[in-house]
Amino acid sequence: MISTFDLSKLNSLLQDFYRITRLRITVFDDSFRELTAYPAQIAPCCQIIRTDKAAAAQCARCDAHACEMAAKSRSAYTYRCHAGLTESITPLTLGNIVIGYLFFGHVFSYPTYEEGLKTVREKCASYHIDENALEAACLAGPLISEDYIASVSHIMQAVASYLCLERIAIVQRKELPARIDEYICAHFTEELNVADLCRRFQIGKTYLYEISAQNYGCGIAEHIRSLRIEKAKSLLAEHPEWNISETASACGFADYNYFITVFKRLTGMSPGKYRAGIRQQPANCRPSS
Repeated sequence: MISTFDLSKLNSLLQDFYRITRLRITVFDDSFRELTAYPAQIAPCCQIIRTDKAAAAQCARCDAHACEMAAKSRSAYTYRCHAGLTESITPLTLGNIVIGYLFFGHVFSYPTYEEGLKTVREKCASYHIDENALEAACLAGPLISEDYIASVSHIMQAVASYLCLERIAIVQRKELPARIDEYICAHFTEELNVADLCRRFQIGKTYLYEISAQNYGCGIAEHIRSLRIEKAKSLLAEHPEWNISETASACGFADYNYFITVFKRLTGMSPGKYRAGIRQQPANCRPSS
């Protein structure tokens, strides 16, 4: 675990979230382990589903997969779980590091109870559970609209930002992934590659890739290229007097032609066209650095 949480403040905030939304919210750490939740008890329908060992194991796999998807997209990920219930997860990020996840779920979100019950029955048909009890538990809860879920998801993203802003969730800066991220952020515009990072932190390429995949959702070289292109986009807007080769060099690209290739691949256009598009925009619509 590379993060620490002020659980007293965190639990208070989770209670506030529940009072407003009436939806259970859970916090996972960066390794997908559940840290705390409010209310502590899971929804009745989930309690019934998890009486089957295979279903309980599938719940854990579903949660881990959702965490991975949210980490990769760096945004809220809303989906239907293996049992047909709707859930949403938002990553907690500091810098470029994912330090945890906020999750709400076990929501019965269908146009009608009949349609929802049909889907849940089909998805849970292979589990050894009390089907009548599961149906009663689903009927006891409200039908939640997609619009409501989207709104709650937006609120949860704001909560995630607040947690980091108020230092309720912080990174343990001595941990290796955090130190690597800090170094990359400070040096990505310089000559920097996988071999350099492995030598500096005394680790192998395989371990470095594992750290990168978990925290950035991609390989370390791809992550560095993405940072450089984001920097290039800012410089193209801030310094219209620079030629393209100057911009490429300032972002860490020694090869002008390679810079053009990578920029086109990640943005869908050449640096020149990107700059021309910025010039045509009103000043208040231009991308900020």
